[in-house]
Amino acid sequence: MRTNDNGSGGITMAIAIGAFLVATLAAVSVNVHNSSSTKVDAVASQAGLPATIKVALSEFAITPKSLTANAGPLSVEVTNQGTQTHNFSVPALGKKTIDLVPGATAVLDLGTVANGTYPVQCEIPGHASSGMTGTLVVGDGKGSGSTATSMAGMDMSTSSTGKMDNKQMEKDMTAGVTTFLAYAKKYGEGKIKSGNQPLVPTIEADGTKVFHLTAAITNWETAPGKIVKAWTYNGTVPGPAIHVNPGDKVKLVLKNDLPISTDIHMHGVDVPFDQDGVAPITQPYIEPGQTYTYKFTASMQPKLGMYHAHMHGQVAIVNGLFATFEIGDVALPNGRTINGMTIPANLDASKIRVVPMVLNDAGVIGLTLNGKHFPETAPIGMKQGEWIRLDFYNEGLMIHPMHLHHLPQLVIAKDGYPLAEPYRIDTLAVAPGERYSVLVNADDLGTWAMHCHIVSHAENDQGLTDMVTAVVVS
Repeated sequence: MRTNDNGSGGITMAIAIGAFLVATLAAVSVNVHNSSSTKVDAVASQAGLPATIKVALSEFAITPKSLTANAGPLSVEVTNQGTQTHNFSVPALGKKTIDLVPGATAVLDLGTVANGTYPVQCEIPGHASSGMTGTLVVGDGKGSGSTATSMAGMDMSTSSTGKMDNKQMEKDMTAGVTTFLAYAKKYGEGKIKSGNQPLVPTIEADGTKVFHLTAAITNWETAPGKIVKAWTYNGTVPGPAIHVNPGDKVKLVLKNDLPISTDIHMHGVDVPFDQDGVAPITQPYIEPGQTYTYKFTASMQPKLGMYHAHMHGQVAIVNGLFATFEIGDVALPNGRTINGMTIPANLDASKIRVVPMVLNDAGVIGLTLNGKHFPETAPIGMKQGEWIRLDFYNEGLMIHPMHLHHLPQLVIAKDGYPLAEPYRIDTLAVAPGERYSVLVNADDLGTWAMHCHIVSHAENDQGLTDMVTAVVVS
């Protein structure tokens, strides 16, 4: 029995071309400013109008890092000159731009700002700790504005508040690890709501497997006590895992309880054109309150894919509307010895334990493994000598180099396709949309850390965070 841990109508080509041209013209019309000016428009300030500071965002910096202005009405013109989505925030004032795609510009009205020093940052998860921080100094900088420091930008021997408190840092780190290890038992007892749960179909008379899904915005706990409004399938992030056999007849019945129209795209899974899930090109919009049925026959070739919304994916997907979909089972290189790693001849591809690991880095979900931040990222328990298949899926916006300490890993498939030459690795870079299947052998006792090796995705001032879990071998 295979196990899975935690873990229509179309439109004319003319309309499609028209939509493309509209999108292209919209992109061309984005107003981009390339200015390094840090000075406030003094004339505007004296007239009581908002003075404007110009700021540029990039990977990973806010330029200039120190902004200066006179007290009074103030706005910031923010341009994203990078290659990723960024935003600009002044937390003490409760002000933030929308998320800006590369090349976009927004003007943030800060209102009337008093003397003081105000931290500024990008609030995309992981970006501030990667260097996207700065300060806004208004007037003499000594008024009512708040001040704050972070280890991301501090002298590692002292900070503006005095000598770093190493004992407190150790206490914070230990507390997080203790909580994390306690979650291993809680997950095992089913006390924590988790995604990736297998979705059991109903079976029609002709053998068609029918899977029922509801897309909705629901409360989701990403970390202890942190509840977000996630976009979910059947109330979880990731949504339920779907597994079918080659040649199965499949129906996906989607009820849309979202506030906007939606669709479902079968990423990496072969389906007919009118089932590809790209409204309005391959199908009509599934409007709020509507139910829509996708029908297709699973390919005879095993596939490792995902299903997610395609319409407004920049909102829906990053906020949680994603899940895994597999046809058949990834073939195993049984009996081979690769880079000193010998795979048993009797491993059964249909019975080996499969552990999905879905990566994200944006939206309300943020830097997560299977929709959870450390310390609620469930450890993977293994018995010494056991083999598992670990499947990485990237539903985020950036590459994540996933690193497992010590235990042998063998990359056996890319996007579900078996590799003619599997290879051993300790850090695997997984790009957005990619899927990798890795064999892991629990050859040594211990609690072995696994994490994204962009270090700001794994640690912050309080210790371990976000994209960290572990393999516990007993």
